[in-house]
Amino acid sequence: MNMDTKNDQTPDVEIEEADLEQLAKADKPVPKARRYRIRVDDLHYTTEQPRMTGREILVLAGKNPPESFILTQKLRGGRLVTIGLDDDVDFTTPGIERFTTLPREVQEG
Repeated sequence: MNMDTKNDQTPDVEIEEADLEQLAKADKPVPKARRYRIRVDDLHYTTEQPRMTGREILVLAGKNPPESFILTQKLRGGRLVTIGLDDDVDFTTPGIERFTTLPREVQEG
């Protein structure tokens, strides 16, 4: 019996750190990583979580209280997507370049 052993199955290899912005700009898939480097506004942050909520990203970026900010995600090609506080963002999704924040307008009386 001839068993062809195909190497289609990529072993669960983890890289040390995946920089989402660099991978998106190079149009490369996001590999499984121990850490994910994300950019929020002009600063970079590192997380060991492969997914976070909008609220968690805002807190990581020091935007407190998170309810006072609007979070948007910039995708490769320039598309912007608004992320709600409870929306789940999967960092292994290809094409996420960065996140931006805007203060919510407070309407007085």
